[in-house]
Amino acid sequence: MAFLFGSDADIDIKLEDEETRKWVDVRNEEGGTDRLPLYYDGDTVSGKVTINLKSGKKLEHKGIRVTFVGQIEMFYDRGNSHNFISLVRQLAPPGTLEQTAVFDFDFHNAEKPHETYTGTNVKLRYFLRVAIVKRLSETSKERNIAVHTLSSYPDVNNSLKMEVGIEDSLHIEFEYNKAKYHLRDVVIGKIYFLLVRIKIKHMELSIIKRETSGSGSNVYNENDTLAKYEIMDGAPVRGESIPIRLYMGAYDLTTTMRDICRKFSVRFFLNLVLIDEEDRRYFKQQEILLWRKADPKAKRAAKKTV
Repeated sequence: MAFLFGSDADIDIKLEDEETRKWVDVRNEEGGTDRLPLYYDGDTVSGKVTINLKSGKKLEHKGIRVTFVGQIEMFYDRGNSHNFISLVRQLAPPGTLEQTAVFDFDFHNAEKPHETYTGTNVKLRYFLRVAIVKRLSETSKERNIAVHTLSSYPDVNNSLKMEVGIEDSLHIEFEYNKAKYHLRDVVIGKIYFLLVRIKIKHMELSIIKRETSGSGSNVYNENDTLAKYEIMDGAPVRGESIPIRLYMGAYDLTTTMRDICRKFSVRFFLNLVLIDEEDRRYFKQQEILLWRKADPKAKRAAKKTV
């Protein structure tokens, strides 16, 4: 679909094999989702740019170019976006267009090291930007793509064992089957009540996303509860064991992202919460690592390891 940019021309960007490529929903700043074509690290980004002139008009320009950009933008500092990738292809030298023109472009095996992400305070995106440079202005159009980072199964994935205790009142041990989960995995575990001298009325397990952005004195931490799972409703007794089974595929999760370009991190925690009859809350958090498993239907193998 073409969009109007000024009175000179329409710019249209068409991606190679976009009709057959997988498309995914990507969260946008408004809280909705955008449907975008999906790419992986090393995939070639290619296609055609069409410049449609208005009837009977010529277009004098100082050059036409397309740029493939990987960008991090802080919502509280939009004037200082960080481009971690910027690849330029010159489509046409300075001159005059007298009729509609079509240009091929190709970013062969383009690097895409980070996953597309839109959070509370930060956005990481990849896009193509076509620019027609004119004497006093520039006509441009952007088109976004989605990027997923794939991982292979971690070589070491130990179980998690922890304790929650209040001296002479409560002693609980809980165990999760592993510390690293793919996005459609299942959290399996058990909770053991070794000492119960307070009246517990409710217990739940939640997945918390913690987004950290900025640096120095301007660090922002945002916690979002993405999932809640009721473990029990009622009072446990000493010696009781309660199983846990939480299906992560039912929730909108992303991968763990650590210190991306020294701009932001996204971490995930399992949060166990106990509530007594006086509505006092006892909780224990444990960080987990989330990774994206390669789609078995995908033709390419994962290149990165956790």
